[in-house]
Amino acid sequence: MSVRGDPPRASAAADPAGLSTGRLMALEPLAAKELRDAASLAERPGNTATRRRGNGHEIRELRPFAEGDDPRHIDAAATARTGAPQLRSFHEDREYNLMLLADFRRPMLWGTRGRLRSVAAAETLMLAGWKAILAGGAVGAAVLTDDGPQVRLPRPRHRGMAGVAACLADAHAAALERAGPGKGESLALAPALAQLARQVPRGAGILLATGLDLPGEGLDAALAALRARGPLQLLLIEDAAETAPPPMAMPCITRAGEALHLRLDPLPAAREARAVRYQVPGQTVRRISTAGSSP
Repeated sequence: MSVRGDPPRASAAADPAGLSTGRLMALEPLAAKELRDAASLAERPGNTATRRRGNGHEIRELRPFAEGDDPRHIDAAATARTGAPQLRSFHEDREYNLMLLADFRRPMLWGTRGRLRSVAAAETLMLAGWKAILAGGAVGAAVLTDDGPQVRLPRPRHRGMAGVAACLADAHAAALERAGPGKGESLALAPALAQLARQVPRGAGILLATGLDLPGEGLDAALAALRARGPLQLLLIEDAAETAPPPMAMPCITRAGEALHLRLDPLPAAREARAVRYQVPGQTVRRISTAGSSP
C-alpha cells in the first residue's frame, strides 16, 4: 500500500466545488513535470532496481538471469538446455490503454477542507491520464453517477484527453444538479461497478477513484470483475474529517430530517484498515487527500 497521495498543487482561486474542462486540461504541465522528475530520479545511480512501465508480448532475446530481474520471465526450456537460469526479455509495449473511473454519486459530493471529494477524484484521475497520454498511451473514462454509468473508450493524444475532460466536467455538473433535495436516492456502488466492468476494454489499466461509500452487496465480486479486465488501482479519496476529525461530537441531520450528534474519532483507524484490506493481488491502493487547493 502506498502512502497518502499529496493533492495536486493549485491556485488559491480555484473553486473547490467546480470542475471545468479547462481546469482539467490545465493539469498537463504538472503531469509533464512529474514525468520528468520521475525519469530523472530513475536515472540516478543507486541500489534500487527500476524497470520501465511494462513489457510487450514479442520476445526480443534470451539472456542469462541477473540479480534484479523478474523471475516470472525465466524460460524453463532454455534453462534446462543451458543448465543456468535464462530470462526472456520483451520489446516494450508501444501503447498503453488507461481507463479512468470516477465515482460522482451523491456520497462523493462533499468536502470540509480544500476540494470536494468528487473534485479531488477527477483531478487525480486526469493527472494520471495526462501522464499516460504524454507517454504515448490512450485514455478513456467512465463515470458512476446516480443516473447510471457513462463510458468513453480510450483514445490517444490531446484530442482524446479533451474528450475525457469534457466527459468528467459535464458529468460532475449534472451530478451536482441532481444532488439537490428531493432528487432521489443514491445508487449502490457494487452493482454499478459490476455493470461497468463489462464495458471496460480488456487489457487496459484501470484507475478507480472513489470513497467506497454505500458499497451495497457484492463489492468484492465487482472489484474482482474489474481486475479480470486489467490491473486495477483504487484511489481512495479521503476528506480531512475522515483522517483528522475534530475531537468533539459533530451535529448532523440525516436525509430523513433527524438531528444527530456523531463522533468521528474512529474514522482514521478505519480508513487505514480499509486501505490494507483492499490491497490484494492485481489491485493496488493509494489514499488521496482532498486537503489543500486544486490545481
